[in-house]
Amino acid sequence: MTTAQEDLLPATRRALLHRIAVAQAEGRTPSLVAAVVRDGRVVWHGSRTSVDGHGPDENVQYRIGSITKTFTAVLVLRLRDEGLLALGDRLEKHLPGTAAGESTIVELLAHTSGLAAETPGSWWERTPGSLRPELSDVLGEQPFLHPSGRRFHYSNPGYTLLGALVEKLRGASWEDVLRREVLEPLGLKRTSTRPQAPHAGGWAVHPWADVMLPEPFEDLGRMAPAGQLWSTTGDLAKFAAFLIKGDDRVLSAESLREMRTPAAPAEAVDVASGYAYCLGLEIRHQEGRSLIGHTGSLPGFLACLTASVEDDLAAIVLTNCTSGPLLFTVAADLVRIVAEAEPRIPEPWRPMTETDAVPLELAGQWYWGTHAFALRLTADGLLSLEPLSGKGRRSRFRANGDGSWTGLEGYYAGELLRAVRRPDGTVDHLDLGSFVFTRQPYDEGAAVPGGVDPDGWRGTGRV
Repeated sequence: MTTAQEDLLPATRRALLHRIAVAQAEGRTPSLVAAVVRDGRVVWHGSRTSVDGHGPDENVQYRIGSITKTFTAVLVLRLRDEGLLALGDRLEKHLPGTAAGESTIVELLAHTSGLAAETPGSWWERTPGSLRPELSDVLGEQPFLHPSGRRFHYSNPGYTLLGALVEKLRGASWEDVLRREVLEPLGLKRTSTRPQAPHAGGWAVHPWADVMLPEPFEDLGRMAPAGQLWSTTGDLAKFAAFLIKGDDRVLSAESLREMRTPAAPAEAVDVASGYAYCLGLEIRHQEGRSLIGHTGSLPGFLACLTASVEDDLAAIVLTNCTSGPLLFTVAADLVRIVAEAEPRIPEPWRPMTETDAVPLELAGQWYWGTHAFALRLTADGLLSLEPLSGKGRRSRFRANGDGSWTGLEGYYAGELLRAVRRPDGTVDHLDLGSFVFTRQPYDEGAAVPGGVDPDGWRGTGRV
């Protein structure tokens, strides 16, 4: 993936550079590097530094902390897609003998297992992983703080368990499985569990003086699946493109849509801030835009990858300080700058290529009671149902090959849509999960549950 600076207008490039320059200066960080991805490739790269005399490029490694969790989640979803596990399975079924066996795999992915946020004992991010050689050292004697499935509570030990699950079912180390199943297929040659030159050094910046202290590099051992990885803006740009569109060699677009769907009950503060957790991914709603990705931190480093699927835009921001600029805000601003200054040009409209067996008789206006809906056939072979008022339940539907259609999102996700026909073969009504849609409001000629008053519609004089 190469940088193509000419793909953005000069004014846009300057706005992006200004944003990261302000972040680096006001955040008082030794260096900051960023990239913007559009249509699957880097369209802008920038960096600022005040330490080593030159700006880091897209090949310089930084620690990415909890962005590692997204990689681990991809490995787990691959196991599910291969039929080796179900997300509703309890951990004990596949990884017996832990103190957290009652947790389901989906609860671990979504941080709803009730496990503690951190390990017992010494601060795991600044001490050797050799201090925690066993899962029991990661979980401690009382691993649960909350009832399972009841609330979102971020848990680093939970992702250690998922890494151990991957190792058990694959018969190889988490690191080897990650390299073979994700890094190599996606071409992430500069992503590794240990630093490889050139890489940035991690620094702590004094809060009240412009001086710095080097942070130690520790191998996290058992905790690696929660935060071990080092990577670059170049590699994370490729990973961001994968998270938006999928790659059948690694994970399908459909499974990635599932990963991007909120899976954890949100706290009140999270609802107010527009934050939710999915399966190894965070989602934030900001200024009318949904942004998916993950943030990361370890002593000496901060990282953020965020993407707008609708805009096909992503931003990566990496820096080497323990605390400093708010990287999600910076990354979200980079996405916004490009999306607003240079809106995505939509693909040209094209007619459907297949016309045989297209159910044109289903297209058009339908009523659920008195609520008007439009059912459209789209060039991608889907049905689209949406309220004419613009407000209300909507969904796209995928054909099942037997005359029925399955909802793909929203209230109707997974629900079955089918046309109910009269003896002569004409369509009487649509049945959507038992909801009846008719061609006219409460059509007296259709099979409406509860029947239709024989006196019909009336004004106030007949009430």
